[in-house]
Amino acid sequence: MKKALIALYIAGLGISPLHVSFAQDLSTQKVPLDPGVRMGKLKNGITYYIRKNAEPKNRAELRLAVKAGSVLETDAQQGLAHFMEHMNFNGTTNFPKNELVNFLQKTGVRFGADLNAYTGFDETVYMLPIPTDSAGLLDKGIQVLEDWAHGALLDPSEIEKERGVVLEESRMGRGAQQRMRDKFLKVILNNSRYAERLPIGKDSILKSFKPETIKSFYQDWYRPDLMSVIAVGDFDVEKVEATIKQKFSSIPAPANAKKRTKYAIPLDGSTQVAIVTDPEYPQNLIQLIYKQPNQKVKSLKDVRDNFAQGLYNSMMAQRMQELTQKANPPFLYGDSEYGDFLGDLDSYTSIALAKDAASMKTALTALLEENARVQKFGFTQPELDRAKKDFYTSIEQYYKERDKTKSANHVQEYLDHFLHDKPYMSAEAYFEFMKKHLDGVSLTEINGLAKKYITDKNKAVVVMGPEKSKDDLPKEAEIRKLLVEAGKDVTAYVDDVVDSPLLPQEPKPGKVTEEKNLEKLGVTELTLSNGVKVLLKPTDFKNDEILIKATGKGGYSLFPDERETGIFSSYLIQSGGVGPYNQTQLQKFLAGKTASAGPYVSELTEGVGGSTSPKDLETTLQLIYAYFTTPRKDADVVTGILANQKAYLENMQKTLTPEKVYSDSLNAVLTSYNPKRSPLKPESIDKVNLDRAVEMYKDRFADASDFVFTFVGAFKPEEIKPLLEKYIGGLPSTDRDDTFKHPNIFPPKGTIDKTIYKGLEPKSRVSLISSGEYEYNPENNIQIEALQEVLQIKLIEALREEESGVYGVSVSEATEKFPSGHYRFSIGFGCAPENVDKLVKRAREEVNKVKQNGADPKDIEKFVAETQRKTETALKTNNFWLDYLDDNTFLGDDLNEIFLQDKLLKSITVASTKAAAEKYFSDDNFIKVVLMPEKK
Repeated sequence: MKKALIALYIAGLGISPLHVSFAQDLSTQKVPLDPGVRMGKLKNGITYYIRKNAEPKNRAELRLAVKAGSVLETDAQQGLAHFMEHMNFNGTTNFPKNELVNFLQKTGVRFGADLNAYTGFDETVYMLPIPTDSAGLLDKGIQVLEDWAHGALLDPSEIEKERGVVLEESRMGRGAQQRMRDKFLKVILNNSRYAERLPIGKDSILKSFKPETIKSFYQDWYRPDLMSVIAVGDFDVEKVEATIKQKFSSIPAPANAKKRTKYAIPLDGSTQVAIVTDPEYPQNLIQLIYKQPNQKVKSLKDVRDNFAQGLYNSMMAQRMQELTQKANPPFLYGDSEYGDFLGDLDSYTSIALAKDAASMKTALTALLEENARVQKFGFTQPELDRAKKDFYTSIEQYYKERDKTKSANHVQEYLDHFLHDKPYMSAEAYFEFMKKHLDGVSLTEINGLAKKYITDKNKAVVVMGPEKSKDDLPKEAEIRKLLVEAGKDVTAYVDDVVDSPLLPQEPKPGKVTEEKNLEKLGVTELTLSNGVKVLLKPTDFKNDEILIKATGKGGYSLFPDERETGIFSSYLIQSGGVGPYNQTQLQKFLAGKTASAGPYVSELTEGVGGSTSPKDLETTLQLIYAYFTTPRKDADVVTGILANQKAYLENMQKTLTPEKVYSDSLNAVLTSYNPKRSPLKPESIDKVNLDRAVEMYKDRFADASDFVFTFVGAFKPEEIKPLLEKYIGGLPSTDRDDTFKHPNIFPPKGTIDKTIYKGLEPKSRVSLISSGEYEYNPENNIQIEALQEVLQIKLIEALREEESGVYGVSVSEATEKFPSGHYRFSIGFGCAPENVDKLVKRAREEVNKVKQNGADPKDIEKFVAETQRKTETALKTNNFWLDYLDDNTFLGDDLNEIFLQDKLLKSITVASTKAAAEKYFSDDNFIKVVLMPEKK
């Protein structure tokens, strides 16, 4: 169910006559659509949206949207809207059988990661990113969309093959969540069509439907008047429009089209309660849902009302978060917000994860009391002022980045317009409208929303808990009583605000003592007088973004007997706030600023991560300086955090899920049962000591001389140098020689075959691991990466397309340089228990084929294309450069390694993949871990 924060018309209470007149003026004005989009409709009814956008360069995002989902299925077609989505990848007019996936992989498009689709209740959407810098590729991409629209072959033999794949997708979705959902969905959806038409369908139908049944669905609903073609990217709009018209205009509109029924979820005014339990569900969750009719955004008044709804949600989220920052929080997690629900409804939904079954009433009471508090007393003016600052800043940043917006983001706007009638304004128009009207959203208007959102009608309460705690859960009568009585005695919210400088005293600035210009990388390397090294990479990838990362060596590996405290050390410190501010006060202090930074302590490193805008860089540097020099301890908050962590782990231990048992068992095998890698248990929390956490944190941040700071984004090195000298150069330094103590824990040598029996559903999971010693260098790394990708391609073909035995297969690789080289290959998939042996055998056969013959040249071609395309895009992002510079510096790798890629890719051959497979897939070091359902 969607929880997007969409804007709706909300009538404010206590509005002056002047405001009413103003609102009426806006209510007569339609929302102006972005003129940068070319929108049109073909004679047959197909709607199209086209926009030129060069982010990323030489790429386009294509979509085919169909207003047909599972609600349109007949009783005999349940699951076939989704099955139809699958079949469009298994043979079309111009791409028979699996040729579509094969063709796109050769262009660098990855199946699953790039090429994909989804089926919902009301729609099916096909997604195709395509390069535009190769002759004819974009036209081919639009041809794919046309084939999806009316060229599916629906070959009976391909349908038979795909049955197994879709049934495996259904199998993987089974479990506690699904069983509980099936119990409560009819209740909260009022026995509507939506409750009866889950997109995955019914296994009995998926196993037995006749080809004519799915063909009937395709013919009835894949038709022009229900379709939209969307193209956004780096291309010529005129040419793309001509191509769309040429390819799609010939699709005939049906003479006697079936009526496309708009199904509704009825509102009868009642309060529904569903209490559901399951023997494999470990946590205790409560949802409180106030359902309301969906309000479309049609006028500029609705856009303005959108502001009010967003501000309400923002302030409510802040209050809910504050509840968890107490010594005895009422729940582990809580949230309340207004947004989309399903079908033709919206909802105001409050949700809480309780500590245990006995605390469920406490959690529900807290939700009801917070709702009652805002209903009775409203928000305060300072809360609204801060929320407006944050809202303004977010929209201003959206405006500043308008020419850097990714094509995929634009595509989503046009999908929402076609599927849900949500208008799309230009960034310029929206920003100007916001500047003009945000101030006019009054506190009285906002506070009136609570009475609109929280009503006595059309409520639903869903309680989910473990079967073994069933007797401790609240009964329906108790819940109904709480709904009536809770919140009567609430008091007004007290706004806890501090107005003090973030830094008690100004840092003593350092100086740049050395500067290097790494021209090829576009990086400036500074050494400051306190020993800190700074890497600066100015970019134009974003207009209003600077990313920051700092890394030092050591981590909690230097405290080997205090692992539990080490794991929590930075989290506990950050939860206490910094300098004069506790965490809540700090969030309020930063309102309206794009300034985010936080410390971390991992096993081998400690450091800081952050992001900011150019105008808030100084505030962010102050925050980083404060985390180094004035960390803050808040014992009450930590008491609540640790109590919540322990309660969560106790729940997980009381009700061991198949997934956790399998994950923990696999982890134990791969780490030779080393306690330094064992999952946290409730008793682990008892070992966490706040005072020691503070001492460990201060020790790790007492000396900045071994830290490397990396800055990537919208800045000029000369302009930010003074700030770097002041705040980074002013960090404490003792010039100690620091490093980490690697625990040297790797998978054991030899052969291990382990089967775990856990779970009620007839489903299994398989992990096949090959590992060993490794010479870490760029030449070997590229061979490992190539081997991973060609095996991924081959195993999908073998286990999914040929055996029809899995929904997906993952092949992953990992290499480590410290303390000595090590590699690991992992093959994983889920399947039917009776197919485990067959599929394991087939997977190993495919590996052996590569060992004996090397990779298929076509698969090598696909790997090279995918890698080149992926790198082309990554090189134009700040995140890539931040991680690349930080990682390579930590590992001591050559920073110019990225420029070797073309040369390294040429080294991938049939012979090299054969040698790599022989070397890295040795039968002498092989681990197989399988999850099977419990024996009956």
